[in-house]
Parts: sequence; structure tokens; C-alpha cells
Amino acid sequence: MGLLQVGASILTSLLIGALTGAAVLRTRFAQTARTYLLLAFSILAVYWFQPLVPLRSFDFWLPSLTLALVVLTWFITSSGGAPAQADAPAEPWWRSPQNSIALLLIVGLPALIALSRYFLPEPIFTAAPPPRFIIFLVFVIALAIAIALTSWLSRRLLWVLSALIVFLILVLIVLKTPALSLQTSIFFRTLTNRSLENAASTDLRWLGFSYIAFRLIHVLRDKQAGRLPPLSLAEFGTYVVFFPSLAAGPIDRAERFAGDLRKDFALTQDDTLAAGIRIFAGLFKKFVIADTLALIALNDLLATQVRGSGWMWVILYAYTFQIYFDFSGYTDIAVGIARLAGIKLPENFAAPYLKPNITQFWNSWHMTLTQWIRNYFFNPFNRWIRRFKRIPAWTMILIGQAATMLLIGLWHGITLNFIIWGLWHGIGLFLQNRWSDFIRTHYPNLQQNSRLQSVLQVGGVIVTFHFVALGWVFFALSEPGLSWQVILKLFGVYSSR
Repeated sequence: MGLLQVGASILTSLLIGALTGAAVLRTRFAQTARTYLLLAFSILAVYWFQPLVPLRSFDFWLPSLTLALVVLTWFITSSGGAPAQADAPAEPWWRSPQNSIALLLIVGLPALIALSRYFLPEPIFTAAPPPRFIIFLVFVIALAIAIALTSWLSRRLLWVLSALIVFLILVLIVLKTPALSLQTSIFFRTLTNRSLENAASTDLRWLGFSYIAFRLIHVLRDKQAGRLPPLSLAEFGTYVVFFPSLAAGPIDRAERFAGDLRKDFALTQDDTLAAGIRIFAGLFKKFVIADTLALIALNDLLATQVRGSGWMWVILYAYTFQIYFDFSGYTDIAVGIARLAGIKLPENFAAPYLKPNITQFWNSWHMTLTQWIRNYFFNPFNRWIRRFKRIPAWTMILIGQAATMLLIGLWHGITLNFIIWGLWHGIGLFLQNRWSDFIRTHYPNLQQNSRLQSVLQVGGVIVTFHFVALGWVFFALSEPGLSWQVILKLFGVYSSR
């Protein structure tokens, strides 16, 4: 989000919090009105936040596909009706006014955006003029047919859930793999008779899809496991495309988010002050510290220009802090804006660079992603691999941690550098695990020596920080050869000859 979008989001949340506070309106009506308003503004944000895409009208179609996936996933996972008592019978979705109004918003607002091309000289909510309205109607009809087919296949619900999970993963793979996204761009350019000369892998910039896909997969997996609580379409839609966390997370859980929507809420002076402080801290982190550090932070160009070891450490340290202040700054902004509307988003960072080992670092860095991967990959993978009794325990630990961190690397991008970065952290976690076991076994009385403990704590922080910083070399640069050159320069052993 840019400053204009942040400012608009702050004003929107303030307005919603002030208008729908339980102290102003009747409690039940206030809760419902708050959900509708948050859903409506989130739908508009899906289009407004989407950056311009070189492919014709894709800055309209990509947000529309996001909303289509929201509706389709809800129809697949919903047992019908708005949230009800556990012993209440399920009812068809159309008998719930909350679901009908939500569907009207999800279809109606994009329809108005599509119609705006006929009465507005310039687009307001899209970067380029939206497509002809008749094409949007065809899209809505296709979505309705898809919903009807999934309803018809309801007897094979597990198969449908698995198919949608596979589809979301495949889309992620295409978007995260430069070669595949380039071929996809070429395909759509050919389909629309556009020039192929300017085709690039960055043509498919689908705003927030990594986070949206993980939210949807979380809901689908919980439905498969039988632990998904009933959610209305309004609650579900707001959860998936909630505008403060749309572009950069954090990744919340559906049941926790819906719980906040259902709570009584009145925007108090204390809430406003706490949210304002959090937003200001985030703005300062992102737009002052991170953007300033970005001027000297490690990138492909600086990696080739800087020769000395000392300056190479400077630009690596700059990148190390820039990525933290950038990401944690956005999290602070999202948490603060959400609080103005009565939503308490989960925390994403807890002083990660001050942790004494790599395990604690990952328990404090991008915590919602780490928890998601732990719940939906690491724990199931560990349960599966433990069935192979002949595999030594240390091998299971290595495979599990390496596979988990490899997946986190691939989530950022399917390139060789992200693979190396993931394996770097996977191996680091394994080595730290083995070292901790060794210390516990051979030095059981170490905890009693407070002075030595303090020395090891400080040493652990320094070692962990530099291990993470060296890993950022692979994260920041585009290809392994250049990353290796930077590492050699850092230690003064690189020769340009």
C-alpha cells in the first residue's frame, strides 16, 4: 500500500468504527452493519489496490477472480446458513439475509465498477478502464455455473475440496515461477492480439494472492478435517479480502477473525490512541527507515559495483534491517487500522533479530506464516514420516526441517536462489537442534551458571543475526553466481580477475 491507500484505509476504519460502535447503535445491528461495511470497502480495495497490469483489463479481472474464488470456496465449504447454534439445523444459504446481502455486494460492486466505463471519464477503482459490461456478465454466469456444478458434486465433497486446493497451489506455482508466468503472459497476449515483444514474467502481478491462497487453503483443509465452524458469506468474504491485511498479511485464522466480527465493539479513546501509535510506528518504519535503507541496501546492481569487504557488509546490514522494517512496518499499519474497526489481527514479528538461536528467530519472524506452515505442512509431514521406523530420528528431523524451510522459500518465489535460501535455514535449524541436544546431554548443569548463560545468550544473538544476514544474500539477489560472489567479497577472498 502507498501513502494514499494507507490514509484512505485509516479514514475508512475510523468511519466504520465510529458509526457501528455498540455504544451508538443496537448491538446486533451494529455487528451486522460493521461486517457489511468492512466487506464493501474490502471489495473496493481489492480493485483499487491492484497495480496496473500490462495485459488488457487484467487489473479488473484479477480482483474479480479473487472474489470469484471467495464465493466459490464459501459455497463449497459452507453447510448453509449464517452462524447458528450447534444444535440448530442447517438452512439453505438464500434464506439467510446476511448471505444474500453479502452476495449482492460481492457481485454488485464489481458490476458498478464495470459499468463505470460508460459514465466516468477516468476509472476510479481500477488502474485502467474496466472491460465491457457484457463480458463481466458472462463472467458472473460462468461463476454461477461453477457453483452449480460444485453443488451437484456435493456428495463428493472431499474430492471437490482437494481439487480446489490443488488448483490454488497450481496458480501459486505459475505466479511464483518466472518461466511459467512468462509463458502465461505470452498466452494471454496471443489470445488478445497483443505484442509479444514486451512480455515479461512480472506481467501477472496478482495483488495479495499468496496470502489469499493460504487463507483459502486453511479454510478448505479445516473443512476436510471437520473443524471449520459455520461462517456466513459476509464474514468469510471479509476475512479473505480484509483491506488492512490484503496486500501483506498477516495470515489470520477464519474462526478467530469471525469471532472479532461477532463481538460487541465500541471505538473508545484508548483504542483510537493505541491504534494511532501503532499506525505511526508502522509508517515511520516503512516510509522513513526502510525506504531510506533501501537506497543503500543489497541488490543486483550494488552487488556488482561494491568491491571492498567493509562496504559489502554495510549494504548487507542495510538490507537486513530494511527488509525487517519494511515488513514489520506494514504489519504495524495493518494491525493499527484493523483495531480501529474492532479487529485484532495477530502479531507477525517479536524482535526476531534479538533471538539467541535460529528456532527462536523463526518463532518471531513472520509468525503467522510460520504457524500456517507448521499446522498444514510440518506437523502432518512429521506424522507421515514417523511411520517409516527404519529411518533414524536425526534423518527425520533433517528432512522435516529442510522440507519445511524449502516450502517457505518456494512460497516467496520458485527460483534457485529462494531454494538455496530455504535450504540454508533448514540446515541451520537442523544444526541448532543437534547442538541443543548435545549441550543438554553433555552439560546438564549449564543452566545453573548464570554468567556463562549470559555470555552464551549474547553470543547466540550475534551468531544467529549473522547467519540470518548471510541468508539474505540469496533472498535479495537474482541468481546463485552473483550471491556467491557477494559472500566471497564479504570475507575478502573474491578476485575480479
